[in-house]
Amino acid sequence: MIYMIKKIIKKIFCLPAIVQPSVSLATLRSSFSTPLSNYVAVYPERSEGSHSCTFRSPINKSRSLILFFTFYFSLFTLDISAQQKTYCNPINIDYGYTPIPNFSEWGRHRATADPVIVLYKNDYYLFSTNQWGYWWSSDMLNWNFVSKKFLRPWNAGVYDELCAPAIGIVGDTMIVFGSTYTSKFTIWMSTNPKANEWKPLVDSFEIGGWDPAFFTDDDGRLYMYNGSSNTYPVYGVELNRKTFQPIGTRMPMYLLQQWRYGWQRFGEHMDNTFLDPFMEGSWMTKHNGKYYFQYGAPGTEFSGYADGVVVGGKPLFDGIETFPQSDPLSIKLGGFVRGAGHGATFQDKYKNYWHVSTTVISVKNTFERRIGIWPTGFDKDDVMWCNTTFGDYPHYLPDAIPAGSDYGNDGKSKYFTGWMLLNYNKPVQVSSTLGGYHANNAVDELIKTYWSATTGDKGEWIQTDLGNVSTINAIQINYADQDVSFPKEMDTIFLGKTLGLYHQYKLYYSVDGKKWNVLVDKSNNKKDVPHDYIELSQSVQARFIKLENIHMPAGKFAISGLRVFGNGNGSKPDAVQGFIVLRTEKDKRSAFIKWKPVDNAFAYNIYYGTDPGKLYTSIMIHANNEYWMKAMDSQKTYYYCIEAINENGVSERSKIIEVK
Repeated sequence: MIYMIKKIIKKIFCLPAIVQPSVSLATLRSSFSTPLSNYVAVYPERSEGSHSCTFRSPINKSRSLILFFTFYFSLFTLDISAQQKTYCNPINIDYGYTPIPNFSEWGRHRATADPVIVLYKNDYYLFSTNQWGYWWSSDMLNWNFVSKKFLRPWNAGVYDELCAPAIGIVGDTMIVFGSTYTSKFTIWMSTNPKANEWKPLVDSFEIGGWDPAFFTDDDGRLYMYNGSSNTYPVYGVELNRKTFQPIGTRMPMYLLQQWRYGWQRFGEHMDNTFLDPFMEGSWMTKHNGKYYFQYGAPGTEFSGYADGVVVGGKPLFDGIETFPQSDPLSIKLGGFVRGAGHGATFQDKYKNYWHVSTTVISVKNTFERRIGIWPTGFDKDDVMWCNTTFGDYPHYLPDAIPAGSDYGNDGKSKYFTGWMLLNYNKPVQVSSTLGGYHANNAVDELIKTYWSATTGDKGEWIQTDLGNVSTINAIQINYADQDVSFPKEMDTIFLGKTLGLYHQYKLYYSVDGKKWNVLVDKSNNKKDVPHDYIELSQSVQARFIKLENIHMPAGKFAISGLRVFGNGNGSKPDAVQGFIVLRTEKDKRSAFIKWKPVDNAFAYNIYYGTDPGKLYTSIMIHANNEYWMKAMDSQKTYYYCIEAINENGVSERSKIIEVK
């Protein structure tokens, strides 16, 4: 590498091959933050066949070397970023805006839900609600959008363009079908979806179905599941693979049992006060000869939106004995990202399982949502699990972990990087503030709240103080939609998928808040990155991080989460003392949990389950030392433990206690 650099230097700058660069690393580093326009581009004068040159400009050889190394290392940095090994939820894709006018009366906003990911021809394909297309990726990090509308001329008057889609793989063909209560929606087919090559397989699928899902069994037989109701169960039916006509009639798969399972109750507090719970979003996974039927409940707008699982011995549960797992497969009640319902389970290129699901915002509208991806699998007893512990912190991508997956030690997935949040509720400074959208909303670990500047202009900024010099490994920038509006004649621009949007910004770091260095420069970015996540190629030591706006796609410069990850260079929190779980005799689905606060902790993880060796569910609690638990199976004994969290890691877990 050094030899190649010397040859390039000699060729471009006409320096003798023995000359060593005399520019210090500090000078080179400072040059990275100097605009190229400050340099004068020159070409050396030299005679034919000469190996010497004369510089005609004020730029000396050292400054020319700076220009060269700035160019060279900028390319190197881009190459490093392409090798990013981690991701962070919510996933960073160019989410479309809701296409439904009365859903956006409180403001135009991005929204999607009900995701499905399938691995097809060694690429991942992601479909979700109302995106006017789909994404493909080779690595589960960089998602490429393909613009495609699937409705036909006879489907006019429908806002839902491929709502809650069903994606199936039948032989060598991908099939796609959107939710409908009619008999006029098309099933599409493709053997080259990356190139957007589609054709109708069935012009009008007669039996239709809302929230559909396809499943192809090992014997080649094809099934469809569907249903979304707070009255009726979800259903399943076999389809003829040639005609796609139903074989027999739909049969019920499962009906909610909220009288037993507390987490199935409707409402943010699982109390059924407003409505009875909804059941929707079917999915089927086969493992070791068993069929794991997954379903979403109790409501898409709640932190407790989850995917449950029922296990049976056949793909259709027509009177056979089934085994509902007491606790949800995927649930995320606390933290920045909340909710993990109506999703799909898939295998990566290394045969490891993952679960993709809907996460909740629900500020501008009930159906304002995002997407999260979580490690998933089966234990030695064939119990299906999904690990959402620290599920909105950086995790490794599949290619960074050897094949084979397990739940993880002490509740932490082996995909979890161990990088901690460094700026929870830390001091913040901003360039301006719009009304009640206060600065600390950007660091309160609530995606529902956000800070907004008074404009979306270049130069608006937000700065976070980590409290002390810390090791920084990654940063996530979560934008919020504030005042995304246009004149009436342009009112439809942000109704539905809008192409050509992009964010531009710069990130700076500082040890003392006075001298600043550029950390990330995306002033030339042309991608839409509403939840941008940057893994640094090399960690930095800093106390302050500053985000400066260059360009917003629309609306104000608004941030729901400026999240800095790494290690605080201090001590882990002390272990939790006095942990108690009081289960009420009146309602065994509920309990009151309390513990002694830990002085050097800002959050806690509560782990629970119906087997002391399988505490597969967790709740992250910030800034509190109590929790009202409403999610238990009334018929089972439970087991609990707790750990404390701070910028430097987690404490030892408390002793597991039995709760009858």
